[in-house]
This record gives sequence, structure tokens and C-alpha cells, in this order.
Amino acid sequence: MVSFHHSKSFCCFFFSIITVIFSLFVNPTEALYHGYVPSPWKLAHATFYGDESASATMGGACGYGNLITNGYGTNTAALSSTIFSDGYACGQCYQLRCVQSPWCLTGYTTVTATNHCPPNWSQDSNNGGWCNPPRTHFDMTKPAFMKIARWKAGIVPVMYRMVPCIKKGGIRFSFQGNGYWLLVYVMNVAGAGDLHQMWVKGTKTGWISMSHNWGASYQAFATLHGQALSFRLTSHTTKQTITAYNVAPTNWNLGLTYQGNVNFH
Repeated sequence: MVSFHHSKSFCCFFFSIITVIFSLFVNPTEALYHGYVPSPWKLAHATFYGDESASATMGGACGYGNLITNGYGTNTAALSSTIFSDGYACGQCYQLRCVQSPWCLTGYTTVTATNHCPPNWSQDSNNGGWCNPPRTHFDMTKPAFMKIARWKAGIVPVMYRMVPCIKKGGIRFSFQGNGYWLLVYVMNVAGAGDLHQMWVKGTKTGWISMSHNWGASYQAFATLHGQALSFRLTSHTTKQTITAYNVAPTNWNLGLTYQGNVNFH
């Protein structure tokens, strides 16, 4: 990684000017998607990990598994703890643009949060410990990073904002667990892309509150085999709640993925 050093006063002054420019020339409603408005522009830094194949970025703390086959592609990023929010940021979409670096390229790129960039307290926060709190940091795949900056930069300052996640079709639910424990990985979430709360209902039960396991997975300790399953979900960012009825048939099995017919807006 390339070290990034300058005086604190100049940095604050410059980034204040950049923020003003972005607020003047970028209308936050221009990417309006079914009522969800992008967040204001903020300042952060970005690095990359892995190589051009992005193979090292598969899996990750959100639990999405193979990011290619599950529809996330290679435009993904690991978030520092400051914005990862204990996994509640999984699935969120961010637009980034490189600023104030000779390594910057023009234009934007949009990434999905699929992983956590943990702190590295053995290194200074301004020299290698890029994801140490309270820093806001994006550790991007190399293909995504190369859309906003030359890879030799190592680290660049960026402007970022949350934007709507545009998905095709309904939310997908991947089942794991056993006969007494249902663990569900939730994917293909549109709107804000994130989740805050989830419930499951069998044909023989009422609504059962599911607890947050880790990343984008939720769990219920209940015997639900032989029942068609419906799910209710609440977005972490927008607080919108939707219900996906009869997602899985009565003969559902662990290890399979089922798709609902609804999604967030």
C-alpha cells in the first residue's frame, strides 16, 4: 500500500471544498429509485485486496458465498467497522469516486458491501491500519478499485454515498441448519440492500422472530419441516417492512435456495 500523508489543516480545508462542490453539482435525487434517495456525499479512503480475478474476495463476512453465482459480481468491498455496523450494512450499495490524488481516474463505480475489513492495531491508523476505527474505509476488489484509480496508488481518498441497490426479481433465501434450527442467508435485496429484522411463519405456526446470526443471516430455533414458509423482513436503513408469502413449499430442504416474489423499493 502507498502511504497517504498531508497536513491535517490542508486536508480538512480541501475536503470541505470538495464536499461543497459535490453538493452543488450532484443532485441527491437524480438516482431516485422507487422512493429511496441516496445519502449525502461523505469522505473516506479506499484500498484494494486480491488480484484482477477477485477470487480472493469470494465468501466474506456477509455470508454470500460465491459472489459471481449469487449475483454480486466483482464490484464489491469490505467495510471498516465504523460503517460495517456489526453486519447490518451487508448488502448496502455505495457509489465511490476518487478525489485529490494523481492516481485518480474520472468517473464513479458502485460496489456492494459483502465483507468486513477488521482493524489492524499492530499498524498505525494512518500507515497500514486503514480499517482501524474510527476510520471510514473501503477495501475494494482490485477490479472495482481500478475503475476509480490506478492500482499502483495503493490507497486513495474517495467521496462516497449510499445508493439504491437495483436487483432483478425477488429476495432469495438460502437455507442451512438442522431439524431444530433454521439458518437463512438473505440475498438479492433491493432498495437499501440491508436488513435489520426478520420473521418466519410456517403453515402451522404464527410469526416467529428470527435473531441476527452474523452478516446477512438470520436464525430461528424451531421445528419447521413439513410446513410452507413465509418471511417478513425489515430494512435496516429505511425501516420498510415487506412480507414474502409461501417462499418455500412444504417439502423444502436444507442446502437449497428459494426466491420470493417481493423486494424492497
